[in-house]
Amino acid sequence: MRIAACLALAAAIVGCAGVEPLTLRLDPSKGRAEPVFFPGAPEVPRYFYAGQLLGDGNYVEANGDSRSKMRQVLGWIAGLDGEAAPEGLQRPQSGLSEPGGRILVTDGSRGAVMVFDPAGGLETWEQAAGLTRFSMPVGIAESPEGRIFVADAELGFVSELDSRGKPVAVIGKGILHRPTGVAYDPAKHRLFVADTPEHDIKVFDAQRRLVSTLGRRGEGEGEFNYPTHLAFARGDLYVADTMNSRVQVFAAGERHRLTVGTRGVYLGNMVRPKGIAVDGEGNIYVVESYYDHLLVYDRQGRFLLPIGGLGKEVGQFYLPSGVWTDARNRVFIADMFNGRVVVLQFMGGGAESEQ
Repeated sequence: MRIAACLALAAAIVGCAGVEPLTLRLDPSKGRAEPVFFPGAPEVPRYFYAGQLLGDGNYVEANGDSRSKMRQVLGWIAGLDGEAAPEGLQRPQSGLSEPGGRILVTDGSRGAVMVFDPAGGLETWEQAAGLTRFSMPVGIAESPEGRIFVADAELGFVSELDSRGKPVAVIGKGILHRPTGVAYDPAKHRLFVADTPEHDIKVFDAQRRLVSTLGRRGEGEGEFNYPTHLAFARGDLYVADTMNSRVQVFAAGERHRLTVGTRGVYLGNMVRPKGIAVDGEGNIYVVESYYDHLLVYDRQGRFLLPIGGLGKEVGQFYLPSGVWTDARNRVFIADMFNGRVVVLQFMGGGAESEQ
């Protein structure tokens, strides 16, 4: 009877909690004592730390309790070993932010896409195609129509999902070997996929047919050595040419226009570039995973600023992977081995805006 009563009480609380509005908050601890800016004084600040995404703990009820705290309370009432494990990120790889506010994050360790919905709470998308679950989701992109493309490196194809995470198509099966990065061209309805061990970028049309291949193995312009992450912005395709220690930019996704970065050991050089993104002012963000930094360049590829270093404190990373931006010029960094997504707010007024 006592167990039944506890379970009934837990169920009643869950029912009440279900109607309690939840707010997605980047910093559930209600902020830090002092804001953190980048670069630090005496330099002119260009960014500030806006918070991080972890999981259930980012959802706060009107009374200030986080969803993870509520799970622990229910676990205690029901006698479930004292507490319930919170849902959250483990090894985030990359992500995207939608105009409506949802933030989608691929998580290789969980084998899923984690969806931070400001209105609906945290969701977990695990199905890649039919009964096949995601194994190693890495790159993610979205079309203006709301179709979501997830490259799974171990499954060897790109999964196309609808806006609610339901699989609707498989792209590149039998053609792709180990896809990692994806990017979408909204004007020409083309999907770019980095096929890392093949050292090329495969291009699929609106009917999801392979129509062309960009690059081959080498060190020259338009050649790659294990390309990984991709981005498409302002009509250009950005390719992390990872083992060539550079980023290549292609006008209209076809003609080489610019090379960003060179191999080296100084800040601003690259060793293992991965995630790439571009903000509203044309600044280019590159994750330098080997040295745990986010590197910022202007649109001409001139180095502006490093942010990072090995660690778990604010402004530090541990083997970061992807990076993306949103319409508010927030910069999201998938801090993989710290199990979080770090969010920085660009304040504007950088070198690019002064030209």
